[in-house]
Amino acid sequence: MRSPQTPLVTVLMPVYNAQSYLKEAIDSILNQSHTDFEFLIVDDGSTDESVNIINSYSDSRIRLIQQSNAGVSGALNTGLSLAKGKYIVRFDADDVSLANRIEVQLAFMEQHPDYVLVGCDVEYLTESGEFIFQYQNTGHRDEEIRARLLQKNPFIHSAVIALKEVLLKCGGYDPLAHTFEDHLLWTKVIEYGKVCNLNAVLVRVRLNAQSVTSDERMRGARFLSLRQDILNRKGTVSETEGAALRAILLKQNATSEKAMGYHMLVAKKYLWNNYQPKKVRLHCRQMFQLNPWMPMSYLLFIVSFLPESWIKRMYRNLKAA
Repeated sequence: MRSPQTPLVTVLMPVYNAQSYLKEAIDSILNQSHTDFEFLIVDDGSTDESVNIINSYSDSRIRLIQQSNAGVSGALNTGLSLAKGKYIVRFDADDVSLANRIEVQLAFMEQHPDYVLVGCDVEYLTESGEFIFQYQNTGHRDEEIRARLLQKNPFIHSAVIALKEVLLKCGGYDPLAHTFEDHLLWTKVIEYGKVCNLNAVLVRVRLNAQSVTSDERMRGARFLSLRQDILNRKGTVSETEGAALRAILLKQNATSEKAMGYHMLVAKKYLWNNYQPKKVRLHCRQMFQLNPWMPMSYLLFIVSFLPESWIKRMYRNLKAA
């Protein structure tokens, strides 16, 4: 085992008001089969009980850094600058890592030194921790990921392991790339070596109404256009672009808007990916209460009464379009 001062792995987890899920997330890391790591937690100005929950642990692997709220990119960049490990294992405070997650990803990186970043498949959970569906990434092999990199984010952010040196050479996370700071970083990382997604579920990702995770098509055409332009040039985000992106997100930052995005995303997944029509209708009813004038919620509700075979055919046609 390495000295605590020179761990091979840093698990980097930003935290902001995550008290509802934090203990389960921390426990899933502390109970890993690979035990030699530092657990660097950056609290980004939480106002709930998050810090008290973290401080309730006495495990020497935990290192808590507290800072004023700077957003997820700011918290991650702080963590990168302080991390002691050669490898960064990314993790989020509302997710769950399977017990062998670090062991499997670390073994791959050590056995394949030409790789600089490795992700994996995941399972998605509801706010309450109920299984929604298993997600297989759009690409697993290096060449598949490179071919699709600019069209769709090829990695689940909280499920990657990467070389710290490469992340720092790329400049870390751009704080102006609101909600796609990871995707923009990957466009730079691939210049330093090979990447892949392991064809195995190693992380459970929780969807919740407080998270920025949502269907980005709901951001609107202007947001999507700006994001695509920035990704295409693989550069930094200008102050003007950052301000425009932030303005769009602020308009959608209301609690009701976030809840609407959450219920719509979960309803779609229970329709297309894990056919459970009663749960589709349950989340549609939540959308009716939040916004009775949203056409998509009524469409999803109606479609949920169709036979499963029709739903699957419809989904295949939508994906092929």
